[in-house]
Amino acid sequence: MSGHAEKAQTPAVEEYFSPLDIHFARAMQRLSKDEDPDLFLAAALVSRATSEGHVCLNLASVAGTPPPVYREDAAETLCPPLAPWRRKLLATKVVGRPGEFAPLILDEASRLYLYRYWAYENSLARDLLTRAAAQAENIDLSLLSSGLSKLFGHTGGKETDWQKVAAFACTVKLFSVISGGPGTGKTSVISKVLALILEQARGKPLRMALTAPTGKAAARLEQAVKAGKEALPLNRETKSALSLEASTIHRLLGAIADSPYFRHNKDNPLPLDLVVVDEASMVDLALMSKLVQALPSSARLILLGDKDQLASVQAGAVLGDICDTGHIHGFSQEFTTSFEKITGERMDTLLETASSSSIQDCVVHLKKSYRFAANGGIGRVSEAINRGEGQSALDLLRNGQYDDISWRPLPRDSLHGRLLRDAVLEGYRAYLVAGDVEEAFSNFERFRILCALRRGPHGVESLNRQVEAMLREEGLIKGLSRWYRGCPVLITRNDYDLGLFNGDIGIILPDPALGNELRAFFRWADGSVRKFLPARLPPHEPAFAMTVHKSQGSEFDRALLILPEQPSPVITRELLYTGITRARERVEVWGREEVFVDGVRRRIERASGLRDALWGDRSFLAGSESSETV
Repeated sequence: MSGHAEKAQTPAVEEYFSPLDIHFARAMQRLSKDEDPDLFLAAALVSRATSEGHVCLNLASVAGTPPPVYREDAAETLCPPLAPWRRKLLATKVVGRPGEFAPLILDEASRLYLYRYWAYENSLARDLLTRAAAQAENIDLSLLSSGLSKLFGHTGGKETDWQKVAAFACTVKLFSVISGGPGTGKTSVISKVLALILEQARGKPLRMALTAPTGKAAARLEQAVKAGKEALPLNRETKSALSLEASTIHRLLGAIADSPYFRHNKDNPLPLDLVVVDEASMVDLALMSKLVQALPSSARLILLGDKDQLASVQAGAVLGDICDTGHIHGFSQEFTTSFEKITGERMDTLLETASSSSIQDCVVHLKKSYRFAANGGIGRVSEAINRGEGQSALDLLRNGQYDDISWRPLPRDSLHGRLLRDAVLEGYRAYLVAGDVEEAFSNFERFRILCALRRGPHGVESLNRQVEAMLREEGLIKGLSRWYRGCPVLITRNDYDLGLFNGDIGIILPDPALGNELRAFFRWADGSVRKFLPARLPPHEPAFAMTVHKSQGSEFDRALLILPEQPSPVITRELLYTGITRARERVEVWGREEVFVDGVRRRIERASGLRDALWGDRSFLAGSESSETV
C-alpha cells in the first residue's frame, strides 16, 4: 500500500469533500476489497469534480501535487505520480478502460470518469460524429440556390453573409450549430432555415420540434419563428407548416416523475424529422446525450446558442466543446466550393484552418450584431470581456461616453439603500400596478437585478429580502403574507405532475374568475397562461433578484448587475459576459474594480473528453460502444 495518500482520511477530508464524495470513495474501496487510500483519493476527487461541473477528473493535473484535503502543514505530502497511480487504479476491480463496464473509467489521456458520465460522453460523441459526416438526402441544389437567393438576397461580392452560410449548412447537413452573441440573429434566421428545408421536402409533411432547456427560452424561440415566418415571402402551405409550438427539452422527451429517465430514448425514439434546440449552452452533458439518443438517425439536429455564455449548471460545457471555444476553424474546401457554386458568392476563408474533423462544416459563427450598435457600449464591453481584456472593459464602463452601459463603485452601506431603492422603484413599480396578467408579465420582464452569488450581502437571498421590504414601505406590496399580489416566483425544482420546471417564472396575482383569490400565473411557450394554487407550487423563491446563471435564456430591457465585495471563483469571464448581455437597452454594473478585472481574467474550464473526441484525439472512442441507454 502506498503511503502517498495516507492522510486522506484526516479531519481535513470532511472539510473539503462532501458526505456524498466520501460515501462514494468508501464504497469503491469496499467493492474493490482494497483499503488503498490512493483509490479513496481518486474516487473522492472524481466525485467532487462532477459536482463542480466537470465531466471527469484529469488525473494528470493532480498527480504529484499536494492533495487539496491536506492543510498547509502537510503540504509536503503529494498525490501519487501519474504512472504508478494509473497502474494501481487499473489493477482494482472498480476501474476499467473505455468500453469496459466498471464504476470508474480511466482513458488513455488519464481522464477518470464515473461510468455514467463516460457513457453519456461516448454516446454523444459517436452520434454527433456520425451525423456530422452525413449529408441530407435528395437535396435539390437548384432549388436550394433559388431559395437562398429569395430569402437572403445577394451580398454583391461584399463581406460574407454568415446567416446565409448557416442556412446552407443546416439544409445540407444532418447536424449543424449556429452560434453567435446576443442579437446576431440565431433565432431569427431559423425561420428561413426551416422554410428552406420544407421547400426541399416538396410538400411531404415534416415532423418538426422546437425546444429549449427552459420555458422562457422555448417561448422566445416559438415567438421568433412565428414572427419570422410572417415577414418572409412564403406560400400559405409553408407558413402553415411553420406554426410550431415550442416546449422544454424535458417535456419533449417525456419526463418520468422521480426518475432520471424519459419516455423517449434510444429504444423509443421521438417521431420527428427535425429538432431545433435553442440556448444550447445551458444544456448539460446528460440531457444533451439523452436528447440525441432519442432522435432517429435520419433526423436533423440544429443547435442554437452562444458559445461564450455560461455553461450549464450541471456537468459539462457541451456547446463550448462542440464549437471548440477558444479556437477558430474554417470550413473544408469541399464545403466552401459547394456554397460558392450554389450562391455565386465568395466565402471569406481567411480564417480557415486545417482540420480533419467532419464537425468543422457543421459549426457556423454569426458575427454581426443587430441588437447592439457597433459603437454601442454593451457590444464593445462584451467583446472586450470575451477577449479577456478586463481593464479595457472597465475603462469602457467608466468613461461615461455610452448611454447603454455604466459603472458604479459598490455603494457604501449608507448610500446602498437609497440607490437600490431608486433602482427598484423605477424597475418594478409598473408591473406591480398592472391591470391584468399580460400587462404584469410584460412589465416585469423589463427590468431585473442580477447577482453573481446566492448568499452574502450582495447575493440573491439578501437582495430579494431588501427589495420586498422597500416595496412594502412604498405600499406597492400589501400585507406580510408569504404570497402576495405581485410576488414573482422562480421555480427551483422540477415538478413533472404540474409541468413546472426549474427556471420557470410566475407571478402571484388575484384571479377575477375566482373572486380575486390569489393564484400563481405562468406564461407558457405558446403564449397561453396557466394558473396554480400557490400552496401547490414546487420549491420556489422570489425573483426580484436572480443569479446570472438563472437569467440565461432571458432578456430584459434594463438590468442591474451587482458584484460582491471580494473576488470569487464564481465570478468569471463567462458570468460577466452573460450578465451584461442580458440587457437589450441598458445595463448598470455595481462592483469593485479589482473584482471585475479579476473576474474577466478567470475562465471556466471544465474537464471533459468531448472536445478531443470531436476535434482531435478520439482514442477514448476506441472502446466498444455501450448498448445501455443511460
